[in-house]
Amino acid sequence: MIRIRNVSHQIAGQSILQGVDLDIPDGGLTALVGPNGAGKSTLLSLVARLQSLQTGKIEINSQDLQQISHGDLAQLLAILPQVLTSTHRISVEDLVGFGRYPYSRGRLGPKDRAVIAEVLESFELQEIKHRFLDTLSGGQRQRAYTAMAWVQDTEYLLLDEPLNNLDIAASRSLMSRLKSLAARQRRTIVIVLHDINYAAGYADHIVAMKAGRVVTAGPPQEVVSEAFLHSVFDTDARVIMANERPLVIV
Repeated sequence: MIRIRNVSHQIAGQSILQGVDLDIPDGGLTALVGPNGAGKSTLLSLVARLQSLQTGKIEINSQDLQQISHGDLAQLLAILPQVLTSTHRISVEDLVGFGRYPYSRGRLGPKDRAVIAEVLESFELQEIKHRFLDTLSGGQRQRAYTAMAWVQDTEYLLLDEPLNNLDIAASRSLMSRLKSLAARQRRTIVIVLHDINYAAGYADHIVAMKAGRVVTAGPPQEVVSEAFLHSVFDTDARVIMANERPLVIV
């Protein structure tokens, strides 16, 4: 479990997070939702230790995040941020292979190669594994980056808006694949999403944030309602049930 207690954060004197208390349950897919500027990405980066914790405490599996070594953290938690900085003149297979660095230290062994092959298969990348990233569609490229994070073989995977710039088919495919893999391999995925319907349709647990605070958290069926949309997103829209999941009609 990821346990967050009294976490506040400022950037250039501006308050981004204010006294956040949150438990992220083990297993399945937890979606962080909320309007722009709610603090979702900042919270994710603090959990991944990409930014320094200013106030409060974060624990992962009852361990103080600040006390976990870099090597141990890399085998416990992986993050795929919004901004990616690798060159496009790299093959899909080599990109995915980078995710094994916490184990291989750059020298891939038989186990690493077996894990890479399994993940390439799981993300349907086998047929394009020798292609360079700059020859791929946006959906294929995002699958490759997500596979790179997945192959790190961590208990926790943090994804910051992985659906950005993806069309509806690619978005649905990626969300379905992540949900299936999380359930099958008993991993915990925490994902920042802007589209409430993807959160409601695929997440096991939703955390709604606004103005740096957690407003509500729980299963989609208990969280997503017309009153929720009004209070969190300042918008009025209908919510109906479809396939036992809430669906926002805009």
